[in-house]
Order: sequence, then C-alpha cells, then structure tokens
Amino acid sequence: MKYAHTCIRVADLDASIKFYKEALGYEVTRTKDFPDDKFTLVYLALPGDKSELELTYNYDEGPYDLGNGFGHLALLTPHLKEMHEKLKKEGYEVTDLMGLEPGIERFFFIKDPDGYEVEIIIED
Repeated sequence: MKYAHTCIRVADLDASIKFYKEALGYEVTRTKDFPDDKFTLVYLALPGDKSELELTYNYDEGPYDLGNGFGHLALLTPHLKEMHEKLKKEGYEVTDLMGLEPGIERFFFIKDPDGYEVEIIIED
C-alpha cells in the first residue's frame, strides 16, 4: 500500500488554494467539480511528492467546526528559520520556533484560512 491523500473541508476554496500554494509551495494537481452534488475537490501536492492534500469545498456550507480529534498536517523543510521568517514577514499566523528539548528549535506551526494547523519541522 501507499499513502494517497488527506482530505480537509474548506469554507473558502480560493483562499485555501492561495494559502497552500503561496505559503507552503503546493501545486494544484487536479480539480474535480460536481455541481449536481454541490461540491468541488481540489488536489494539491508538493513538487516531487505523489501524496496529495485534498481540499473539499461543499457549496454553501460555511465555516467548519474543526473538533478536537484531528491534530495537524506536518511538512519537512531543510530551512526552518528561513521559512519561519518568510511566513511571519508575509503576515501568516505562525507560532514561535520551538522544540521538545530546551534550547533546540525544531518546528513551528502555521494556521491555514480555516484554522487547520500545519507543523513545519526541520528536516534532518
């Protein structure tokens, strides 16, 4: 078996596509529109990665309650501090750099337009 995709439901499809493309470097791989069933699926992937993030937009649904079961998506970067500064400078909601051991900065979180958290982790 291989990992295929993760689906998240979004309230504003355009804002979500823009966030994942501009902030995190995703590219749209395909779009499937189902107007009779009132939803659109947009699949995104990071360059060179075959696993995808599926954005599901249900027409006229509005904001979603994210609940407390889902935690976050996680992405690796070799340039943690540079990525943190870039996203912070561009006005995205990011946490401070942090780590599980005192004094060792290994990750931070950024929120997407729907409030989903994405963890950015230093790649070893």
